Amino acid sequence: MKVHFISNEKLTFKRIFDILNEGYTLKLSEVSRLQIQKCRDYLDHKMAGSEEPVYGINTGFGSLCDTRISFDQLGELQRNLVMSHACGTGDRVPDEIVKLMLLLKVQSLSYGHSGVQVETVDRLIAFFNNNILPVVYQMGSLGASGDLAPLAHLSLPLLGLGEVVFKRQVMPMAEVNRLMNWEPIPLKSKEGLALLNGTQFMSAYGVYSLLKTFRLSMLADIIGTLSLEAFDGRIEPFCAQVHLIRHHKGQIATAERIRTLLEGSELISRPKQHVQDPYSFRCIPQVHGASKDSVNYVAYVFSNEINAVTDNPTIFPDDDLIVSAGNFHGQPLALALDNLAIALAEWGSISERRTYQLLHGKRGLPPFLVAEPGLNSGFMIPQYTSASLVSQNKQLCTPASVDSIESSQGQEDHVSMGANAATKALRVVFNLERILAIELFNAAQALEFRRPAKSSPFIEEFVAGYRKKVPFLDKDTVMYTSMAQSVEFLRTVPLNIPDALIKGV
Repeated sequence: MKVHFISNEKLTFKRIFDILNEGYTLKLSEVSRLQIQKCRDYLDHKMAGSEEPVYGINTGFGSLCDTRISFDQLGELQRNLVMSHACGTGDRVPDEIVKLMLLLKVQSLSYGHSGVQVETVDRLIAFFNNNILPVVYQMGSLGASGDLAPLAHLSLPLLGLGEVVFKRQVMPMAEVNRLMNWEPIPLKSKEGLALLNGTQFMSAYGVYSLLKTFRLSMLADIIGTLSLEAFDGRIEPFCAQVHLIRHHKGQIATAERIRTLLEGSELISRPKQHVQDPYSFRCIPQVHGASKDSVNYVAYVFSNEINAVTDNPTIFPDDDLIVSAGNFHGQPLALALDNLAIALAEWGSISERRTYQLLHGKRGLPPFLVAEPGLNSGFMIPQYTSASLVSQNKQLCTPASVDSIESSQGQEDHVSMGANAATKALRVVFNLERILAIELFNAAQALEFRRPAKSSPFIEEFVAGYRKKVPFLDKDTVMYTSMAQSVEFLRTVPLNIPDALIKGV
């Protein structure tokens, strides 16, 4: 069995992908175990001999920060915090994202600045390793004092409360404790706050969206190239010199990728009767590339966040410091997630325009890509579906990060709304996946009308794999099944892309 050791080593997107998809279990490294214990020992010693108020440790929370709590009630304070903050609502968070939340919460607590018990972290790891996934709800976080409501639901099972998904069933955690012969974890001072403060809901959604985005970025280029071939497009707009004098990395990388994808193509090299292509073909490097540059910025933000300490107060044992500050505020993530949604929506927007162009009956293609238009409606309505998804993406791209609302009697007077940015960004990801699948559905159909001419070996192999799932349509049929199979193909097709193509995103 593969084991990932939680340590000070930087957690990368590739590592997270492998952990989630290759059955890794988690284990605390000895360094992390010592860091956690050192911080806990320091906090216990500090609070045992101090009457000084320290936020969230011997005081109330939020606007109750000036209310002192007696030493013998500090554990009860933390238990009450977790219970009272479990106020999520709406749909459940997908299990894959909950598992990612557990991983990211453990990573954040492992640096020894949060004051938790080793036993608490070990139990979170046991949840991950045994696929005991707390039931967490999508709505309820303002993304400011961390993701309070979602993380409270993530933490309730530590107390033997709440519900979890175990062996594909939702069941009370009390029942799982009985099955696993576990006892609830008695929280000590600061622990509830360490568990609830933090950005792991926003971060998990963002990382999950990025992992899908990295794949969709490559697929957008491949499918755009296929559409270019099916439309009998020109190669000149992808000339290296054009892009080098504009300097944008994503644009340069996109043009290079498409030139490489087209190597050996008979279609792209044959003489053309038309002088220019529409922007949705001619400007693929500029549009796809701009989104790649945005995605790389988002990846930079999340790479920092998943290797950070984001709860509050922050404890520095070596400096004898306990600092109440604001690392839980989700503004960096909120801005990045809004940026991600916009970048993805643009990939979808230009994809739908290419689909639209393929249906016009231009350049030797039949109207709506069917041999007998009129008797057959052909590919008329998949484009409608794509247009609907593109329009919804525009609505979802209204930024959440410019919004705020006062809470906790004015103590929390500016919030990021990053959790809303996170959940709607993931909806844009799934919409984009469907839009690209519809473009593939159309482009593969259109390519058949170019026979016997061939595209490049890479494109021909890609289409041949697709044809094993979705056949050419010579007359009207029920199409939603083919569209669903197209989505599944995009999720599973191996992307055996040469190293030269893997640049940028």
